[in-house]
Amino acid sequence: MKIELRQVAVRDVFNGYQNNDENGVVGYGGKLNIRPPYQREFVYDDKKRNAVIETVFKGFPLNVMYWSKNADDTFELLDGQQRTLSLCAYANGDYSFNSKYFHNLT
Repeated sequence: MKIELRQVAVRDVFNGYQNNDENGVVGYGGKLNIRPPYQREFVYDDKKRNAVIETVFKGFPLNVMYWSKNADDTFELLDGQQRTLSLCAYANGDYSFNSKYFHNLT
């Protein structure tokens, strides 16, 4: 197995984000399966979820997330689902952080 380090912007991961019964949980232009069948459901409480958003607001890097590349050039998220879902749900306007919604940021 070859491990390749890449930096991916939050906006790129959020691109094409969907979380529904029909398509599952996907992002990265529909190429990233954020919740493959072997992953657990979202379990972060508000404190952990907000810590992820605060980390990004402060300009700090998030911990490494591992994706597996499939033969069809799509990806599955192996590690980092909770952080990824926290970011995508915030960018999607599903919750606020410090009374600020993503779409209201300037």
